[in-house]
Amino acid sequence: MELHNLTPEKGSVKKKKRIARGQGSGRGGTSTRGHKGQKSRSGYSRKRAFEGGQMPLQMRLPKRGFKNPNRVDYVVINLDRLQEIKDKFGLSDISAAALYENRIIKKNDKVKILGNGELSTAVNVSVHAVSASAKTAIESKGGSVTLL
Repeated sequence: MELHNLTPEKGSVKKKKRIARGQGSGRGGTSTRGHKGQKSRSGYSRKRAFEGGQMPLQMRLPKRGFKNPNRVDYVVINLDRLQEIKDKFGLSDISAAALYENRIIKKNDKVKILGNGELSTAVNVSVHAVSASAKTAIESKGGSVTLL
């Protein structure tokens, strides 16, 4: 075997389909586009979800509810999870920035502390929102709560 006798594997190279090169090519005439109509013209592109003039599915289905533009989504952290974070990362002051640095929340997430579970030590918390039960539990252990 030498360089001049190398050939591609059988079936690995396909010839390009040459359209509109005369009747003898077998792809002349209508050039694989069928006869007349909008789809045979150049520049044709159908809109997304266009169903040939029939009412599209997304318009046939009923709409329900609405998206509140003023909704505030919080990342919820319960007291037991707060204790785990304090123990694992050795934090005495837990803030949104500290949670972001330790990859617990994303950069623009807002944090809310809820009162499920128990704390065993004092924790200073600086977050966006705190439930009343969580606030009393944190302050009873000697910690403090600051709202951002």
